Amino acid sequence: MPNNQEQKPLDTSTFLRIRKWYIIALAGIALTIIIAQLLIQTHLNSQLNDSRVINVAGRQRALSQKLVKEVLLLKESDAPAKSNEILLDIKETLGVWVASHNGLQSGNGEMNLPAEKDAEILSLFQAIDTHHKAMVVATETILSKENITTSNLTDEVNVLLTNEGPFLRLMDEMVNKYDEHSKSKLENLKKKEYLLLAFSLLILLLEMLFIFKPLSFQIRKTISNLMQSRFESETNAKKIETLLSEKEKSLKELQELNFVIDNAALFASARKDGNIVFISKKFLNLLGIEKEQLNKPLSELLTTDEGQQRYLKEVLKSNRKNKIRNEEIEITTASNEHIWLDISIIPMHQASKQQSILILCSDITERKQNQLKVEQLTQQNFEERMLQKRVQASQIVEGQEEERKRIAKDIHDGIGQMLTALRFNIESIDVTNTAKTTEKITYLKDLTSDLIKGVRTATFNLTPPELGDHGIFPALHKMTVELAKLTGKSILFDNKVDENIRFDSLAETNMYRVTQEAVNNAIKYAQANYILVSINFSNDILSVVIEDDGKGFDTAILNEMPKNNSDGGMGLFFMKERISYINGRLFINSEPGKGTRITINYKIEKTA
Repeated sequence: MPNNQEQKPLDTSTFLRIRKWYIIALAGIALTIIIAQLLIQTHLNSQLNDSRVINVAGRQRALSQKLVKEVLLLKESDAPAKSNEILLDIKETLGVWVASHNGLQSGNGEMNLPAEKDAEILSLFQAIDTHHKAMVVATETILSKENITTSNLTDEVNVLLTNEGPFLRLMDEMVNKYDEHSKSKLENLKKKEYLLLAFSLLILLLEMLFIFKPLSFQIRKTISNLMQSRFESETNAKKIETLLSEKEKSLKELQELNFVIDNAALFASARKDGNIVFISKKFLNLLGIEKEQLNKPLSELLTTDEGQQRYLKEVLKSNRKNKIRNEEIEITTASNEHIWLDISIIPMHQASKQQSILILCSDITERKQNQLKVEQLTQQNFEERMLQKRVQASQIVEGQEEERKRIAKDIHDGIGQMLTALRFNIESIDVTNTAKTTEKITYLKDLTSDLIKGVRTATFNLTPPELGDHGIFPALHKMTVELAKLTGKSILFDNKVDENIRFDSLAETNMYRVTQEAVNNAIKYAQANYILVSINFSNDILSVVIEDDGKGFDTAILNEMPKNNSDGGMGLFFMKERISYINGRLFINSEPGKGTRITINYKIEKTA
């Protein structure tokens, strides 16, 4: 039995021992990976809870400030309808604020808030509860009052303002505590990860010392035995190789001949001196030569151009002992026809001295001609696109300049003139003339109101804050409401979507600007009294429709190049450019005297 084990390359006991330790090592590594993943996942879940708590704690500051602001607005409000609206907002804000305050301490399943167990944070809650309760009681007192006036809100407002500052300071300290605890958990996870990494590296080191090293010695011994056996086999193989050598050479010549016959209609073979051994009939017809002319070298038969002949002679000469070579060469036939050939030059095995190289050809003249046409068309298309881009760029620059001029004109003609009138009227006030002074002050109030309205119009057209904060639905609603107030027109907004959906910011901005341009065109140029803006989202398509009862226009002008913005031409051009930029579609339907309908569609691209 021992003799049999010594003769084996790898005995059974060694193999089983190595396999056992190898499995143990892999199990150890797998175990450390699993433990590391469990720790990471546990920490990630904890981080999610911490992030939610920090977010809610930070929001408490904003809610307290919002609550005080709404109470102050209620105190300043004179209109009962506005007061009722503010009271509803106060009630909603108070509910969220109180629920979040209690959830941070005792936990809240709906808000995904765990119960707080840290002593330091709980002590902060005890300190802040006094201010929180005082503010809650003051707010609830306000909500319980039936008749709200400026005088009977003074005490509650003072309570809110007195407790707001300490509440915000303590909430800042609490948020910082939450952040410190989160960082502490992360440091603990790092230490555990380092320990697991060290343990994994230790297992790999032990595996190399006790598994791979002994195994390498065993493999070396086995290879030595195999080399000895190989030497004996090669000695016997050389005797067989000598017998099969001539047979193999003959077989290769037959394989090469079959390849030529099966894969090429244009082929030829030549000797070492370059003279033809064989050339196909189709090759002769393509070159326009007769069999009687085959006493020339192959390079002279392929082309009549001397430069091409010298190049072909060098190619054929340098490739007789090398691998297969491919060349795309233009040749000139005897009939002075220019042909492109894809030539494969194959060295022949020297079992026979009759042939040295084999030539396989394909006529690629049509492909080369088509390739040249494609290159010409590509260059032409590129130049046309560049010209179009330059034209568009100049139009965009011109549009920007027109927009700047329009803004400057609006400010100069509207706000500037009103400021000048305001200054002159203020300077002309004579305090000794009471009746005249009262009349001028009344006029100054009206003028100041118009001035404020002009400033609001200019700033609203430049930057709508609702678009970035809340999305296109609230922004379009706000735009229609403001324009209706400023212009006195009947401008309505119909939102057919149940929820506020956010889209790509670039798409929202361009959709908003195109809608704004369409509404402004209806007000300025169409002289419309009724404008309806409706928005819908269905089948991944966001659709905005602007309809008006204005004077309309002939849609044939849309095919003409816009020259300026005085008649809305540049406005329509930039509407198309903006929608094209986000891969959307713009449809304009209008007839003179029958109003205008503009439809904007934007399809949401789904990712795989």
